[in-house]
Amino acid sequence: MDLKNYKAIYFIGAGGIGMSALVRYSISRGLVVAGYDRVPTELTHKLEEEGALLHYSEDVNQIPQACRYADTTLVVYTPAVPATHKELLYFRQRGYRVIKRAELLGILTRTHHGLCFAGTHGKTTTSAMCAHILHQSHIDCNAFLGGIAKNYGTNYILAHSDYVVIEADEFDRSFHHLRPWASVITSTDADHLDIYGTEEAYMESFQHYTTLIQEGGLLLINTRSQLQHQANDKVEVATYGLHDGQYHADNVEIANGEVYFDYVSPTQILKRVQLGQPILINIENAIAAMAIAQYCGCNEEELRYGIMTYKGVDRRFDFRIRTPHHVLISDYAHHPREIYESVKSIRLLYPQRHITAIFQPHLYTRTRDFYKEFAEALSQLDEVVVTDIYPARELPIPGVGPHLICDNLKSGVKCQMVHTEDVLNYIEHRDFDVLVILGAGDLDNQMPQIEQFINDKER
Repeated sequence: MDLKNYKAIYFIGAGGIGMSALVRYSISRGLVVAGYDRVPTELTHKLEEEGALLHYSEDVNQIPQACRYADTTLVVYTPAVPATHKELLYFRQRGYRVIKRAELLGILTRTHHGLCFAGTHGKTTTSAMCAHILHQSHIDCNAFLGGIAKNYGTNYILAHSDYVVIEADEFDRSFHHLRPWASVITSTDADHLDIYGTEEAYMESFQHYTTLIQEGGLLLINTRSQLQHQANDKVEVATYGLHDGQYHADNVEIANGEVYFDYVSPTQILKRVQLGQPILINIENAIAAMAIAQYCGCNEEELRYGIMTYKGVDRRFDFRIRTPHHVLISDYAHHPREIYESVKSIRLLYPQRHITAIFQPHLYTRTRDFYKEFAEALSQLDEVVVTDIYPARELPIPGVGPHLICDNLKSGVKCQMVHTEDVLNYIEHRDFDVLVILGAGDLDNQMPQIEQFINDKER
């Protein structure tokens, strides 16, 4: 499929973090860009300012005239949109070309050198790191990220480069549409069991993904993964980790709020690299990002400078307040392993301080499948507040609620349940030492008010 054949692209679910990058790409190509999303957000408002024609009610009458020609309009949708969506049905019944978001990304991996980052967790940060290293180097890159990179204030980078950095999403097997030239697999902890059914099926999906890497390319796998890859024998396969693997860190130093490490690769060692976002879990991410950038041809100076100047991604261990009296962190972590690593890093940074987390569970099925693991990860904290479950695409499941997590926390960890709509009132009337907001739901939309309440306590 050639995008040159189309004059307009219509996005159903345009405001999703992954979709919005493709919206911006399509605008940059001079196409008419329109679409639907369920609710207006800060991101959708920005897309409208950039030229997208968006609306927020499921109404075919609001589809603009420019998108009413099946032969010149491509329709792109996110898997989170139900098959019964009125606008999706409208386009399908009239013979439009309707594709998933991942299929559009797949086209880009066939026209560029696709650098794809897959994994249960860590892929957003690692891909953003790699994109930043490449973008500030002599090589440059395009990038479609799963979060807003703080260095650029966007999830999309456009450049005259043959490289494109893509976050490869395993949900609904979307990453099977990609044809990577090089790929990182950050982790393979079971997730999305509402889609896959079993851990074995989840792992099989990753195994199939490894067969899609192009001959002459690179597959880089985290040593903690149990994945048995099936990559072509003409694909270079390597491993990475914090302290093991062909690419790893050595001589890690954490002092005065800064993190340094030696980057060890099969061909060179970079002594005392400074980590721009000084968080322990980001060392491993940095190793993978540097390995791919090095593979693409970045030199030592560019690798060092890229990691040192990396500022992070919104909602990924995102410090909103950091004073001697109050710390506020927003973190998108919504899988038990992500939460475990996030909380572990916070505890290392603040070993003597009282740490409270407000956790909004994401999906009834994920809570049902992993409530014991969530409880174990959150038990590293001093205090835990669990809100209502954010349902996203799901209906409630009888017996599944936040109480499952609270009831399984270790003895000594204070826990209470607070309705999502009462969180702001709860925070306003409490004081906190270190507070972290965890989850992939909509609680982060209230972060400006939360930030204001914490700042008021500074006075």
